[in-house]
Amino acid sequence: MFAARADHVARVIRPALERGAWVVCDRFTDATFAYQGGGKGVSPGTIEQLAAMTHPGLAPDLTLLFDCPYEVSRQRLAGAGRALDRFERESRAFFERVRGVYLDLAGRHPARIRVIDGTRALHEVEKSLDEIILAI
Repeated sequence: MFAARADHVARVIRPALERGAWVVCDRFTDATFAYQGGGKGVSPGTIEQLAAMTHPGLAPDLTLLFDCPYEVSRQRLAGAGRALDRFERESRAFFERVRGVYLDLAGRHPARIRVIDGTRALHEVEKSLDEIILAI
């Protein structure tokens, strides 16, 4: 995973930042702490070391965390009418650990990680996004 991230940082992210462009990623190292750390049990120290080697000095200015409980996510996935991917097939306990790490990170980095209530209607979530992004 970090090998792919290193390649992506070198080929896409750093050149874009050097041009002055905004970069939007749907996953970065916060997700690694949550999924591989909290979900799969990889130690935070190991993730920190790999991140330092993979993208030294590079961290998001803003992370948007769309938070919703397990039950809501399951209902939405069931309504999507498609097969679940390998992460979506993980246990409830896995997702509770992932969510716990994300919320812990948000509590430790409130200026960078903005929690958005993902249980709300789409138009309300979009309004929150607009407010956050326009305030940058």
